[in-house]
Parts: sequence; structure tokens; C-alpha cells
Amino acid sequence: MIIAIDIGNTTTTVGINEADKFTGFYRIAQTSGETGISATSDDIGLKIFQLVRIHHNAEIPVEGIAICSVVPDLTQKYIEMAKKYFNIDAWILDYKTELGLKIEVDQPEQVGPDRLANAIAAKTLYGCPSIVIDFGTATTFDVINADGNYIGGAIAPGVSTSSAELFRRASRLFPIQLKKPEKCIGSNSTEAMRAGIFYGTLGQIDYIAEKTIEELGEGDVKIIATGGFAEKFAPHSTRIQKVDPTLTLQGILLAYQLNK
Repeated sequence: MIIAIDIGNTTTTVGINEADKFTGFYRIAQTSGETGISATSDDIGLKIFQLVRIHHNAEIPVEGIAICSVVPDLTQKYIEMAKKYFNIDAWILDYKTELGLKIEVDQPEQVGPDRLANAIAAKTLYGCPSIVIDFGTATTFDVINADGNYIGGAIAPGVSTSSAELFRRASRLFPIQLKKPEKCIGSNSTEAMRAGIFYGTLGQIDYIAEKTIEELGEGDVKIIATGGFAEKFAPHSTRIQKVDPTLTLQGILLAYQLNK
């Protein structure tokens, strides 16, 4: 059993891999005391240990823990958790690890390891050229060219991030449930906000994808979506071809296996 962990700014995603197949996939809110910035390695350890032992075969040993993190303050706590609760030296994905692709950007050290995980997963599982759209705290667009190398992408505010800022700054506006509106012309504030947020995000996704394809100048570009809001927008996008909720976890696992 391998535990793959993606520590993001908003959520930590945990994947349980048994016999090269993910048999469990869990999203844990980063704001909780059990896994947030204020959490201890014991808080984290008890949570992960419970997930593994309650939902999976307790007789199968944990052979490895692979971590991808964009939150440095939490990385060390997860490393400590792995050692204390599973007696394992956690493996950490970063730009220096072997990924099976070249990172062709100006400053590789600034590329989020989650974006690199997405790149190796897209290349291995879906082929090249490809674009990964990850709906997280930020909405990221990551590009793998026809040679199979990571060449950069775009970063935009995430759906929740930009919406929360709108609600914070506009005193007469309020949080809404995100879903596809019946029409673009809202007849009240709730419908107007829903239309603006939903269609604004959808337009952003398809336009950036189109511009990226144009700049690549290559045919048959695969476009894969992942992240918390992927399934809400993908059915209405003219560009997204596939939703893969475990893409980042699969990339972490692939990188881990490549380095072991």
C-alpha cells in the first residue's frame, strides 16, 4: 500500500494505492484543526491512520508515503507524521526529482510540485501535447508539448478565491451556491452573481485553453481537468475532454515509482 498526499492551500487530498490502483480518495479541509496550519504531526497522524485503517485492509502494510506540498509550514509535519505513525521516511516531490520530462521554464524552482505532478500524469496517462486545468485555490493551466516536456502555463484566481474576495469587498453581496444558472441575464442579485461567476469562469477556461492551443501550434491537444470544481465546469466547456479527479495523486505516485 502506498499513501499519496497532495497538500494544497485549501485542502489536503489523500489517495490510498493498493496493487497500482487507487482504492480510496479523500479530501480534507485545510482549515480543520486536524490538518490545518495549526495542526500537530499527531493531529495529522491520527487522521491519516484512521482513514487507512477504517476504510482499507489493515493487514496490508504501508510501504511508502509520497508527498507533494505547496504549504511549507505543513510539509515537515507530514514528514514527522509518516515516521511516527508508519515508521516510513516520506518521499517528497519537487523540481529536482526525476519526473520523466524536462522542465523548460525560466525558474523551475518556482513551479508548484502539484503542477509537476499533473504534468507527469497527463503525459503518462493521456499523451502529448496536453493541457491540464486544475481547479484549486488558483485555477492553473499546465502545458506539456509534443516532445513530452513541461513548458509552463497560466495561473488565474480560483473560483472560490475570487468569489470570496467579491463577497468580502461588496457589502451588499453575499455568498451563493455555485451551479449553472438558467440564463446569463440575472433578474436578481443571486442570479446575477451566479451568472457572472459561472459564465465568467467558463469563459476564462475556454479562452485560455484556445490561446494556449494557438501558441502551441500543435494538433490533437488533450485537455484534462482536475480539482474540486472540475466536474461542475467540464460538461459545459467546449475544450475540456476529460475529468480526472485523481490526476495529481497519480502523478505523485508515478514520480515516486520513478525515483524508487
